[in-house]
Amino acid sequence: MSIADSSVIAATGRRKTATARVRIIEGTGKLLANGRSFDAYFTPENFAKAATAPLITAEMRDKFDVTANVSGGGVAGQAGAVAHGIARALQKFDPELRAVLKKAGHLTRDPREKERKKPGQPGARKRFQFSKR
Repeated sequence: MSIADSSVIAATGRRKTATARVRIIEGTGKLLANGRSFDAYFTPENFAKAATAPLITAEMRDKFDVTANVSGGGVAGQAGAVAHGIARALQKFDPELRAVLKKAGHLTRDPREKERKKPGQPGARKRFQFSKR
């Protein structure tokens, strides 16, 4: 079965500054991130589990092959971005999965990003110590 005659579902997932372009194809459960397996790419085991969480929630862990191109951010952000992308792709595949995925919180994009450092102070919110004299 080639990619041309199978149904490829693509979606984009984001978290923090990481972006993941995810493609799911009906298959045997092969998971690749930037050409490496999820276990090799998301080194701490809990990040690999976080990335596959939507598949486990929808009970489709061994029904899809997942290919993800991830860029930006760190390992945690990238794992979250992949999970978001997988959830969106699963929703495209079967709209009835929306309720299950949404209840588990997989469809919500985590909007928390690092706040920029402001000029004239040491950090985003921290101020230099006030001195009256």
